[in-house]
Amino acid sequence: MIDVSSLTCSLQTYKRWHADEKRWVIQQLCAMFGISDHEIDNCLIIRKSLDARHKGALTMLYHVRIALKQGAAYEQQLIDTYNKNQTDAKGTAHSTRGNKKGARKGLHHEKVSYARVTYCEAKPAPQFPASCNLSLTSPIVVVGAGCAGLFAALYLAHAGLKPLLIERGESASARMHSIQDFIAHKKLNANSNIQFGIGGAGTFSDGKLGTGTKSPLHKLILETFVRMGAPEHILWDAKPHIGSDILPRIVTNMVKEIEEFGGEVRFSTLMTRLELKNKQVTGIWLSSTANDTLHSEEHIATNHVILATGHSARDTYIMLQRAGIYMEKKTFAMGVRIEHLQTAINAAQYGSNPATKILGAADYKIACHLGSRRSAFSFCMCPGGYVVAATSEKHAVVTNGMSLSTREGANANAGFLANVFPEDLDSADVLAGLKLQEECEQKAYTIAGETYQAPAQLVGDFLQHRASTGARSVTPTYPLGVTWTDITLCLPNYITQTLREALPELDKKLHGFNCEDAVLTGVETRSSSPLRLTRSETLESLSTKGLMPCGEGAGYAGGIMSAATDGLRAAQALIQLLTSSTLSD
Repeated sequence: MIDVSSLTCSLQTYKRWHADEKRWVIQQLCAMFGISDHEIDNCLIIRKSLDARHKGALTMLYHVRIALKQGAAYEQQLIDTYNKNQTDAKGTAHSTRGNKKGARKGLHHEKVSYARVTYCEAKPAPQFPASCNLSLTSPIVVVGAGCAGLFAALYLAHAGLKPLLIERGESASARMHSIQDFIAHKKLNANSNIQFGIGGAGTFSDGKLGTGTKSPLHKLILETFVRMGAPEHILWDAKPHIGSDILPRIVTNMVKEIEEFGGEVRFSTLMTRLELKNKQVTGIWLSSTANDTLHSEEHIATNHVILATGHSARDTYIMLQRAGIYMEKKTFAMGVRIEHLQTAINAAQYGSNPATKILGAADYKIACHLGSRRSAFSFCMCPGGYVVAATSEKHAVVTNGMSLSTREGANANAGFLANVFPEDLDSADVLAGLKLQEECEQKAYTIAGETYQAPAQLVGDFLQHRASTGARSVTPTYPLGVTWTDITLCLPNYITQTLREALPELDKKLHGFNCEDAVLTGVETRSSSPLRLTRSETLESLSTKGLMPCGEGAGYAGGIMSAATDGLRAAQALIQLLTSSTLSD
């Protein structure tokens, strides 16, 4: 295959062609190499990104690969000819054949600037396995139907292992009803809410699929989302997202496929106890959470549990601690949600060119390291989004953010967070981080009037150490309303001081970030797990055979893609263990 990186497209050209970008790409490649589109066997867009370094000359960059019907030798010939005819050191070039054949009537092509053109071998992409014909004496149980649990269960189902997937929350439609009931009537279902239910917390956090990790499994995950109903462009967008209006349908389709391959999925089902013998899992106890009430327990005999609970499952952590499961503290983060006008973020990122409207709502990801060794950073940025009421416990306030697929909301919001180190905690208890989160959430509930409103403060007032009395140009989007106050009352001093010091520094990276009218809404406490369920090389718990912790709740992921990847890795590791055990027997 011919690999072409940094194929450039001007903003004006993109405006004309964005709805049919693959056709534009093919035309450019034909012009570059002097070939006909009939010679192309396959064209893959690997990645599309925006180069916004020069606000007056925004460009889209494409990384593409094509396979030609004439085969590898012909592809190499075209590559050699093209590279030989480079016209300058930067790599701006025209193929002599391209000049001749690329100007056919009706063919739009631009002068192409590229990083390099090389040959690459087509590699087989990861796939779900065929049935592995393993005989099991007891079912494999996957606990938690967030991204890690869903992908683990889907992989096991494809392998013919008929997993039992349990989820304390509800199906997508029932979960939406519970969330709407909380917003309308302040009636919280502690087992089905923004945190708990099909798809986990990620279902209502925009569906951002960006990740700082690398894995060949990412392609399988994205292709699965597309197969389940996500838009195809997530396969090549540099910053892919799906939208909280589309994700419920996607995760519902994943459940259907798990069941079609022989798996069983139970909603409103909580793991209440873990049964162990000689440090080996021998079973679990389940209880129905229907109507937000625990019912009689059911015992399931099993030797293999993939534990994919999210990091909001505090009662599960307490149960695991009592069972003697090894856990350790880890660094996590807390802070607030910060809201700006989306038009201000667009201007800061794109400039004032009206043509940038075609690019949609701009995003950002910024961080700064302060002299105190602490860092402040944005997290889960939601362009054109909304702050959501994300508590899973009564008498507590938690915020998160989400966007719909169109990202057309008036505000941009992001988590604005600072590190919490294990040494910051005033207890040796491994659950001390959970208790700090809980304490901050309860304080937020109290200072906002104990009505599930959220405490809020303007950035200008926060910088001047004074409570706020009302909004200015930015209207907060938290759905249950806000109480204007001083958000420092519900967070540790080292958090608020770090955020205060960081605001002017981050404004240097994103102009307007410390706008006086921007709104801080508290508290954001569920960005990451404060502990880790440490694993061995086999991905089993260090203390317990047959228990495989994975995903965000286990401290091994941070976002949809990394959680899904870790779930797949856990399923693969379990199949390897079962296969090795069968061979030994």
